[in-house]
Amino acid sequence: MMSKIDELLARIETLQNELDEEYRRARDEWARRKAELAGEFARQQRRYKTGLLRFLARSRLLVVLTAPVIYAGWVPFLLMDLFVTAYQAICFPIYRIPKVRRADYLVFDRGDLPYLNLIEKFNCFYCSYGNGVAAYAREVAARTEQYWCPIKHARRIRAAHEHYPKFFDYGDAEAFQQGLERLRRQYDERDGD
Repeated sequence: MMSKIDELLARIETLQNELDEEYRRARDEWARRKAELAGEFARQQRRYKTGLLRFLARSRLLVVLTAPVIYAGWVPFLLMDLFVTAYQAICFPIYRIPKVRRADYLVFDRGDLPYLNLIEKFNCFYCSYGNGVAAYAREVAARTEQYWCPIKHARRIRAAHEHYPKFFDYGDAEAFQQGLERLRRQYDERDGD
């Protein structure tokens, strides 16, 4: 059974690498096209921009009224960001866990899109920050889990982090005891600063 799981995980990793390469190619093509057509491209993109007044006029009242609830999320995101950064700065060197590069998870490039108005750009910034902090915190938690408790759950979990497949099977005490120290040192070369 494990060989089939290992085979599937290897195929997933291969597909993930192919996907990463396609994203890189698309990004390079986008950058090339943008450089070639910079002025014309920006003019065409701005044609699709909705002015602030029209944007607000088209927005449903309940959407506008609930905006403060959404934006209140800044506080917990900021606190989580600060805590996770301090936590890994203090603990990871002690545990010899490679630090997570925060910049790999917090990407703010959508504000450069000329077809977005000020509110849309702010919304994109906010969503990038919230999702980036969540992904950053997840990776820090995943590395912590790999160090302290790398045991798979008894039942399948949805959207397990990328370290999870290396964990020991539920109930396999022998593998856990024999392999814990090895797994604590086993991080991909891309992990860490």
